[in-house]
Amino acid sequence: MRAPWIAAQLRDLLSQRGHAWLLHGPSGLGQYELGLALAQAWLCDDPRADGPCGHCESCHAVEVRAHTDLCVLMPETVMIETGWPLGEKAQADIDDKKRKASKEIRVDALRDAIEFTQRTSGRSRGKAVLVYPAERMNHVTANALLKTLEEPPGGAQFVLATESAHQLLPTIRSRCLGHALVWPAEAEALAWLQEEGVAPDAAAALLRAAGGRPSDALRLHRAGRDPRAWSLLPKAMVRGDVSAVADWTPAEAVDALQKLCHDVLAVRAGAEPRFFQPADLPRPASVGSLTQWARDLATLARTVEHPYNAGLFLESLVSRARAALNSGA
Repeated sequence: MRAPWIAAQLRDLLSQRGHAWLLHGPSGLGQYELGLALAQAWLCDDPRADGPCGHCESCHAVEVRAHTDLCVLMPETVMIETGWPLGEKAQADIDDKKRKASKEIRVDALRDAIEFTQRTSGRSRGKAVLVYPAERMNHVTANALLKTLEEPPGGAQFVLATESAHQLLPTIRSRCLGHALVWPAEAEALAWLQEEGVAPDAAAALLRAAGGRPSDALRLHRAGRDPRAWSLLPKAMVRGDVSAVADWTPAEAVDALQKLCHDVLAVRAGAEPRFFQPADLPRPASVGSLTQWARDLATLARTVEHPYNAGLFLESLVSRARAALNSGA
């Protein structure tokens, strides 16, 4: 079911003209969902003012990931996660273990997308290209897209969705109409989470853990994250208890500790925490140690997707957390 704040933004975008949109905002606000719905509406055989009809052959083809006039340009890891088929050669290389699925948008995939826009539309509704997350284009890939964005082949429309617009080339941003994702009200987000099958108490706790971002809260729920375990995380880190994050990926653990560090620093400065309840947090630690910990976590976040020995990485991560949180003792 489309979230109400996504539906309202889709209606607004469809009332405007533009061959290239840049949807931007923090993670968890629905960039991918809005971008895909916009592309689907462009291609729909019977489009409505509020979006695609959802019943025509074109909409069905999008839903089964087989529309001949839609190109999704994503890192291979994201395509696999969201159910989009890879190209034959890419799939064969990964199946044969010649390489791992790419975490960046590959330049050869972009070149295929540009060639796709130059072919005749199969259903006479034009062509659509969805780029997500757009910040995963490196400079070579982004530069290859520039000319096509500036002078798109007839009937081609682009939607770029990103959670880090500042990482995009200024020349990419300048060639698109920008749309900042709307942050939903808490009551609206909680109601939607409950419609998605999250229990009321868990919905409130997970929404707080996600910093008010409903798509991130739903992702936590689907990953089996226990709200009670989240509330116990700060004091587990004070004890140096690695078991609290033993089943987390390094990226998930770094993200959680960045949230914890933020909240402890916020309380130290006299502000309200955002991700944890005040009662869940340990006593304030040394500002200097917390600030250095925040810098260390930011550095780790930039490289956390590189191959690690996950067990040793988590032990090191928890050890640093314990040292920082106990620095005021």
